[in-house]
Amino acid sequence: MHGPVVVSLTIITFLFVSLLIMWRPKGLQEYIPAIGGALLVLLIGSVSFDDISTITQTISGAAITIISTIVIAMVLESIGFFYWAAEGLAAKAKGSGYRLFGYVNLLCFLMTLFFNNDGSILITTPILIIVLNNFGLKNDQKIPYLLSGALIATASSAPIGVSNIVNLIALKIVGMDLYMQSLLMFVPATLGLFLLFGLLFLVTQKDIPRKLPLIGYGLSHPRHHPLRPQLSKEDRLIRNRLMRNIFIFVFSVRVSLFVASYLGIPVEWVAVTGSALLLGWRWFFMKITPVDILRKTPWSIFVFAFGMYVVIYGLHNIGLTEWLVDIFRPIVSGNLLNASLLMGGLMTLLSSLFNNHPALMIGTLTLTDMNLDPISLKVAYLANVIGSDVGSLLLPIGTLASLIWIHILRQHKVKIGWKEYTRVTFIVIPPTVVVTLILLFYWVSWISKYVPI
Repeated sequence: MHGPVVVSLTIITFLFVSLLIMWRPKGLQEYIPAIGGALLVLLIGSVSFDDISTITQTISGAAITIISTIVIAMVLESIGFFYWAAEGLAAKAKGSGYRLFGYVNLLCFLMTLFFNNDGSILITTPILIIVLNNFGLKNDQKIPYLLSGALIATASSAPIGVSNIVNLIALKIVGMDLYMQSLLMFVPATLGLFLLFGLLFLVTQKDIPRKLPLIGYGLSHPRHHPLRPQLSKEDRLIRNRLMRNIFIFVFSVRVSLFVASYLGIPVEWVAVTGSALLLGWRWFFMKITPVDILRKTPWSIFVFAFGMYVVIYGLHNIGLTEWLVDIFRPIVSGNLLNASLLMGGLMTLLSSLFNNHPALMIGTLTLTDMNLDPISLKVAYLANVIGSDVGSLLLPIGTLASLIWIHILRQHKVKIGWKEYTRVTFIVIPPTVVVTLILLFYWVSWISKYVPI
């Protein structure tokens, strides 16, 4: 049991770290206060070196899986895959702003499904800005596409666990495999995404241009980029065939993750194998060495996640999760609907205020101490994920992906302030979270009759 001084200093450290992450004075990178807070709780004594070892074992598999996914994304970007996708996106719009809105959100959904939410934001946001600039849209006309794309990209990490590092870490803690998580979560979370998409369209419709210029293959690209408008028709056919084959390979790798989880094979082994094969193919056929991967990988994301997890573990050790258990266990136990709505609502609140990384860690550690029956534990955990991945979008500081998105927009001089952001999210996020949580309850109640959970 820790003394009052240790308890007080740990809480102050957590609040100070959270404040710096939200405030980011002078452009302070998020990983700096996170790792600083981790060192502080270690010095304070609320986290021991044995705890650090436990934390490393818990998050290592998730970190390796996400790194492998980011490597695949960077390889595809370097060979022109995403500009190829952007070119097709612009062509498929066929002059319709509404059609472009639909394809933008479909692209962001697929990017997160095949990679992860942070990688999706890093890749799709610059591509969308290129497309929108080529259409000559004004700032207020860009907002519906960029904002909806960011919200869908981040929320799309809910259906499957491999699309978000914090989801993978939480899966490890509650002892649920990827197959079971997807079986219970994919249907309600995907239906929730359809609702979110519909609400986004209704709210932003007035700013979406009805007609767009037909630019086809006329996108502007960086000089010497693999995707060039002057390619011949034959070269385009060769390139299209190559891109489709690569897409099939990446799709096969993602499917293999679920097969591995079902068979009890460590998911990170499959992820590393897939990324290594694609990296080797690029090196052998395109003569591009892997050096750029080391330089471009956003290592700070993993430093941030590790640092925040250490800080949260300190809160766990001083009794925060025990306090939450005492409050919520009587309400959650024995009632799946209460478990879904209550834990999802709690995670929405905590994620919006303190970022979803520490929020989901607090929620997950709390669940492990509640001694819930297997079904209640799984429903409560999945509700946590919905609150963390979707509810956190209420404010732009709720997720690391949102912070990355805002940073990219500033770099490209696209203005979307808190007012424009919350004017949309305060309307679309609450009903999406509530409906998804209710759907989760009904889906798990139904499927548990046919599948042992």
